[in-house]
Amino acid sequence: MRRGSPEPPPRRSRRRPWREVEFASLDFETTGLDPERDEVVSFGVVPIRRGRVAVGEHVYREISPAVRPSPRSVTVHGLRQADLDRAPGMDAARGVLRAVLDRRYIVAWAAEIEAAFLARTFGGSRRWWRRHIVDARLLARLLERSDRAGAGTSYALSHAAARFGVPVHSPHDALDDALTTAEVFLVVATRLSQPRPRTARWLLRAG
Repeated sequence: MRRGSPEPPPRRSRRRPWREVEFASLDFETTGLDPERDEVVSFGVVPIRRGRVAVGEHVYREISPAVRPSPRSVTVHGLRQADLDRAPGMDAARGVLRAVLDRRYIVAWAAEIEAAFLARTFGGSRRWWRRHIVDARLLARLLERSDRAGAGTSYALSHAAARFGVPVHSPHDALDDALTTAEVFLVVATRLSQPRPRTARWLLRAG
């Protein structure tokens, strides 16, 4: 790992009930989906503490990338190169991201993307990062399989949020997606913890 990477939570915290440990819901918006070439254009992070979303501690940053956003990515997140020209580069924003992720388990929707861009941002392997991320999308699929959801059920974040009664305000805005992911995670983790409380380790392995 590169110096300046977030510190992982203490290993012993994996055995504690998930409501007793801290998480950080993270969403990246990027110039594209190839982590070997593409770069982050914005990130949103929302802490989760004692089973509640700490909305007032959220962090949002736009990033000026060295790679221009692809036309397809602009249609998704709406951030053009002209919108990002005055934003700091990732080198300047890395410390902010590190601080909000420090000693917290990460929650993401479709965690492979966040793992890949965390590895690019801080170093380390995608596999190492993946072990420290709870994939809320996989947890939702696990829960709904037990509830006999149909085979054609969509696991786009906005569709899953609607099924769980979570409001979606600005899809593909990094902060709103991080908040939506956090709220869906809380609903799903709570339901998966009935009747037996789940540990952080269980959520990491299941998701």
